[in-house]
Amino acid sequence: MINSLSGRFLILTIIFVMLAEVFIFVPSVARFREDYLLARLERAQIASLALEADDMISPALEAELLRNAEVYNVVLRRDEIRQLALSSPIPSPITATYDMRDPSGMMLIADAMRTILNTEDRIIRVIGNPVRDGGLLIEVTMDEMPLRGALLEYGRNILILSAFISIITAGLLFLAVRILLVRPIQGVVDHMKDYATAPEDARKIITPTAGVKELRDAEEALQSMQTQLTGALKQKERLAQLGGAVAKVSHDLRNILTSAQLFTDRIESSEDPLVRRMAPKLVSSIARAVSLCENTLAFGRVDEPAPALTRVNLAKIVGEVIDAERLAVGEYDLSFAEDIPASMTLRADDEQLYRVISNLVRNARQAIMATNQPGEIVVRAEEDEAAWHLYVTDTGPGLPKKAQEHLFKPFEGGVRKGGSGLGLVIAGDLVRGHGGRLELERTDETGTTFRIHLPKEDLALAPAAE
Repeated sequence: MINSLSGRFLILTIIFVMLAEVFIFVPSVARFREDYLLARLERAQIASLALEADDMISPALEAELLRNAEVYNVVLRRDEIRQLALSSPIPSPITATYDMRDPSGMMLIADAMRTILNTEDRIIRVIGNPVRDGGLLIEVTMDEMPLRGALLEYGRNILILSAFISIITAGLLFLAVRILLVRPIQGVVDHMKDYATAPEDARKIITPTAGVKELRDAEEALQSMQTQLTGALKQKERLAQLGGAVAKVSHDLRNILTSAQLFTDRIESSEDPLVRRMAPKLVSSIARAVSLCENTLAFGRVDEPAPALTRVNLAKIVGEVIDAERLAVGEYDLSFAEDIPASMTLRADDEQLYRVISNLVRNARQAIMATNQPGEIVVRAEEDEAAWHLYVTDTGPGLPKKAQEHLFKPFEGGVRKGGSGLGLVIAGDLVRGHGGRLELERTDETGTTFRIHLPKEDLALAPAAE
């Protein structure tokens, strides 16, 4: 009960209702005491009227009148010179006097609390105004213990009634909370447990039904999260299947390329000048393809291998990339430009750097050729004391907004129809492995520029490569 939401709400409701009743109880007791004393003054005034009929009454009648009024003495002042009085022996001296003619609320509350807390027999004097203009002043002396007993009994009745009201109110609120709040929350929890058993099953996604706005917002947020998670799990499953298929294809392709590599060894010995000039590029391309297949097979076991850093000539790598892309262009009106200092050397993995530049140049070439318009691709590099900077710029149509939002997300950042969007993802991973970063520097209708930033510090490489 204590650990449940409805149980705590029930207990808190009882406590709060009882606190509210306490605030009502104190002024109620003060009002009861005032009414009690005013009633005794009114009885004493009625008892004193017996003297109007006969100035001399018997001691027995006087004692009976005082006993019925529950007072010891009565003094009624009609005017400045005449007083009517009933009297009897007082058992002890008067210890307190209370003026009921115009008391303040705080005074009534304080007097009531003192009366309840007092446990000694006391004789008190009470002064008030006679009712119905029956005189100028009326004064009585009386025992305080009957007043205290009446206050205690009244207080007990108030507390019992308050407790009954608080229990009934808390019970009704408990039922309301169970029906309106706890039950819908429990339903959401049950949906979550059911969904957790098979998150790939779209039928288990919650359907918002709550009528309370806050609960419905929670259900809609849960529905959105479950929808995204189910989609992600399905995509993960498809990626796993695709990875298995790619691994099989890469395995067979590696064997085929290994055989082709053997044939290229004989081609290199040809006397034909054109063959002798093209054969080294063919051998290099086949070697890279074999290496890529081997890395793909290793991808299922570990991440992209850490770069094997050596000093590489950037101009040579860029030249090989552009030579390969020129073959793909054929007769299309697309020009390539290189602005690479011939002596610039980087500390990088030549194979991985080749793949990064090749991906960027290939994407630029495909973007331009898709427009059926002439274009140009420029690869330039510069360096400063902290890093090397390589820029790949094209005059293509620029990246669409969707591609910019998902630029480095697999299967989401593709620009070309039918493209997978993996090229930039792979390039970005390889650059990060060097401790650098791949950034989209500019894209608009006049073209696109990507920047590769490779730091020179050894300390910047270690964490990223790791």
